[in-house]
Amino acid sequence: MELLRSLVTVVEFNSFTKAGELLGRSQPAISLQINRLEQILDEKLLIRDGKNIVLSDAGEQLYDYATQILSLNDLAVSQCSKSTVVGKVRLGIPSEFATVLLPKIVGRFAKAYPNVTLEVNCELSKNLLSRTGKNAHDVILALQNNPDPSTNELVKMDDLVWVSSAEFDTQKLSVTPLIVAPHGCIYRERAIKLLDKIKQPWQIVYNIPDLTGIQYAIQEGLGVTVLAKSTVPDSLKILPPAPQFPDLGSVGISLTTLSGNTKNRALYLLAEFLKTSLA
Repeated sequence: MELLRSLVTVVEFNSFTKAGELLGRSQPAISLQINRLEQILDEKLLIRDGKNIVLSDAGEQLYDYATQILSLNDLAVSQCSKSTVVGKVRLGIPSEFATVLLPKIVGRFAKAYPNVTLEVNCELSKNLLSRTGKNAHDVILALQNNPDPSTNELVKMDDLVWVSSAEFDTQKLSVTPLIVAPHGCIYRERAIKLLDKIKQPWQIVYNIPDLTGIQYAIQEGLGVTVLAKSTVPDSLKILPPAPQFPDLGSVGISLTTLSGNTKNRALYLLAEFLKTSLA
């Protein structure tokens, strides 16, 4: 377990030195642990690429398993004993994810680590990733229009879908009534761009900054919206493919750890918990 934790930490922080600071070991000790893991598996796991540390093919495969194993291990230990992990983490998540993440994933983390204080802020991804947003958070979960698949920050890709209430009749629509978040929202921009591309008339009927408000407006049958497929509430309906509702493509979900305090174990645990739960 210690060898796996060293591997995951080195990859997360792109540094043997920072990994050692977090895990309470020297940089040579972390290197020895990685070497030991490579010897056990008879595979090269990490490759130096200039200033970056990248995973080999075998390393990528092991890394996926390692994050899940460590998450389950930490959860089991914390629930079967008094959690000794303490600290405060400022988490920023997209407004659209609040309804799904807060009660489920974040709620489970809070129960597993009751001595960790979570300060959660819901904003548009654009605001979270601004300079001000980065200064105000330790961990940021955000949506990205064109994510770089080679970065360690990318957690997963998620399809965007058109959503309405179960009773909403889309057959007689001449103008698409949109219920959207304010300017800067990836969903809003993607929907308008694609509707314009196919020359489908549209009108914004409601401009609401949070998913709860959008959900209520949709349930009242006031229009349609765009959401990431994994965040669609059970009470709403994903619309099937249709000429007036073009394919929306997908977006990336990234996880960025920003705090310079690598000794904050709570920060590291939350980041791994979110990554494993979402992936």
